[in-house]
Amino acid sequence: MRTGHAIRAAAAFALAACAALALAGCGSADPAPAAQAPANDFEPVRQQPGSELTVWVDATRVPVVKAYQKAHPGTKLKIVTYSGDANGANDLQTKVRLFDRSGRGWPDVAFSTTTADTAWAASGPKPYAAPVDQENIVDRRILDGFAEGALDPCTVGDTVYCVRNDLAQNVLWYNKRLLDRFGYEVPTTWEEYRALGERVAEEHPGYLVGTAGDPWTPEIYLWAAQCPASTLTGPKKVTVDLESPKCTRAVSLLDRLIKAGSVSKGSVFDTGFVKKSASKVLMTPGPSWYGPVLFRDTFKAAEGEIAAAPPLKYEADESATTGNVGGGVWFVSAHSANLRAAGDLVTWVTTSDEAQAEAVTYPAYKKAAEGWLARQKETGWFAGDVAPALTRAAEQVWPGWGATQYSQESIYTTTVVPALNQGSTIASTVGSWQTAIVDKATSLGYRVN
Repeated sequence: MRTGHAIRAAAAFALAACAALALAGCGSADPAPAAQAPANDFEPVRQQPGSELTVWVDATRVPVVKAYQKAHPGTKLKIVTYSGDANGANDLQTKVRLFDRSGRGWPDVAFSTTTADTAWAASGPKPYAAPVDQENIVDRRILDGFAEGALDPCTVGDTVYCVRNDLAQNVLWYNKRLLDRFGYEVPTTWEEYRALGERVAEEHPGYLVGTAGDPWTPEIYLWAAQCPASTLTGPKKVTVDLESPKCTRAVSLLDRLIKAGSVSKGSVFDTGFVKKSASKVLMTPGPSWYGPVLFRDTFKAAEGEIAAAPPLKYEADESATTGNVGGGVWFVSAHSANLRAAGDLVTWVTTSDEAQAEAVTYPAYKKAAEGWLARQKETGWFAGDVAPALTRAAEQVWPGWGATQYSQESIYTTTVVPALNQGSTIASTVGSWQTAIVDKATSLGYRVN
């Protein structure tokens, strides 16, 4: 799923949590701290047009790179498969460090399943990542065609250091047949969602409106609540405040529904959950890839059952905001001697219909997303057109949740999930949870407020 938290079309990704995470493009490594790069001082190495490009991608992205090679026979490619930094791996940075010491070996293009890699790739006196908005590496008009906010995790200061492959904006997924059978209305606010969850627990015990045991639970519930769990306020400066009212409203909502029994402590990709609870998921907030990856390929929901509603809002807020669970990125190396070809490859795989129309995940490039959504409608699998909900959510991701070098998912998994399984509430873990985030941020060189 991290795929990312792309051309992630492998059935295996739908069968295991770690694989699904790689697909969605989420997940974050915890690399060593590095100084921020000065802006606008990029000096390309001597260019050698026509030279071979070395491209590092995960296994899921290999087909799209091969498709590019077939469509551009004049471009020489050497494709290297690696982890894609899925599931907290740190392989790209580790290898780049070695290349930095030896002075050679950097891949011209690299795909990462995690936007957190931007934090180190754009850092240091000689960053690995080239500024794609300079030297015409990627045309400015192309960059302007991405969904609003899609390139924020790629941007340091005013400079764009990567290109977003896909989005993983959260919407409200629901089983329309079950909802109709029970006579329930689709909620539009978190308060309505909570009330419905308590009603479901009483009237239809065993049916669920969400889960709290997934590593990405904070990215669904706390991010949507505008919780400042990690709000970047400057280079290597972050605010962490889990006791903010914006955080406690999400924590309280989850604790109430966990206690009622309509939010599970499990994870949606756990084997036991898939066997026993998949058919009882009445609804759940979750990323755009939940539709094809979770409900269709993992839960094996029937055609015409699953629909998507726009992100929920809190009654106190003027409008809805939502979170994001994944979305991979493409880097062009600052060391590349063929920047023009590298930029062309990255542009093609992220924006062309050939590359994105059949992808499993929602393209970050708006025009490609239109084709992708049209394809979803053509399949007839969903209960209605999911385009309105997904399109709206793509523009509603709250920008206050920073792409940091540390993984919110791993901290939640090691701090909160074990406490939940021992019968504790999420509220009772807030102190230790905040301490864990602050300690990790500090260890990576962040100044924490």
